[in-house]
Amino acid sequence: MNWNNFILSNEIVIRLSFFFGILLIVALWEIKSPRRGLTQPKLMRWVHNLGLVFLNSLVLRVLFPAAAVGVALFAQEHHWGLFNYYQPSTLLAVIVSVILMDAVIYLQHVMVHSVPLLWRLHRVHHADMDYDVTTGARFHPIEIVLSMLIKFATILLLGPPVVAVVIFEVLLNATAMFNHGNLKLPFGVDRVLRLFVVTPDMHRVHHSVDDDETNSNFGFNLPWWDRLFGTYKAQPRAGHEGMTIGIHHFRDATKVERIWGMLMLPFSGDSASYTINRRSWKKSSE
Repeated sequence: MNWNNFILSNEIVIRLSFFFGILLIVALWEIKSPRRGLTQPKLMRWVHNLGLVFLNSLVLRVLFPAAAVGVALFAQEHHWGLFNYYQPSTLLAVIVSVILMDAVIYLQHVMVHSVPLLWRLHRVHHADMDYDVTTGARFHPIEIVLSMLIKFATILLLGPPVVAVVIFEVLLNATAMFNHGNLKLPFGVDRVLRLFVVTPDMHRVHHSVDDDETNSNFGFNLPWWDRLFGTYKAQPRAGHEGMTIGIHHFRDATKVERIWGMLMLPFSGDSASYTINRRSWKKSSE
């Protein structure tokens, strides 16, 4: 069997199957064992957050029909990229590719918090006043396009196997939904699990309204980068039940929890109202 042809022919089915499968699992888990009470109507948030996901998927399919898998195949056919040049074993290339692509996602995440213009786009993700599985896929279309272009550049430089790109895409989507889940894990389980993957309690800190907490725990999949680069924070100052989720200057649900408001959010307000890259604590003013 030609695995490249199989993956290209079934890429959409593979990704959608994992997306909806993980979404259902985490959504049911949230009902059974929620970490926090929600502050906004769940149905309203889900309709608008998932509506934005659908819009983003449509935009990407129109702009980039071949997506990341197609770029990986192009690089392979033209012998572009590190692994296509040196040709290590497939297993080694897959493992290293997934790890390096995850490192790029971490650096990209730090970048969108550090550059005011990019923060305007990224705050669509952070303005959600609740934290659940749909938050993990809530991004502005322009940020999604920029993220895809960064991914394309990474693939062209690395030359990862096509299967590595599929594994990475599936892992990234799955872990983003898991670690944005409103899930209550036993403390001991969370403590061990966060050594290998970003957990909901670890990433929830990143969605605090407090500046220093927002600028910590940037990892989406692998948890090692935050420890390595000094951006790790174990727990929120007010505790997971007491912390406030969102951005302190965007508390109007009619804007931040509606799809039209999300689309317009980068063009409203002052990016300087958020303390870019603050690493020390300053109490947020409502």
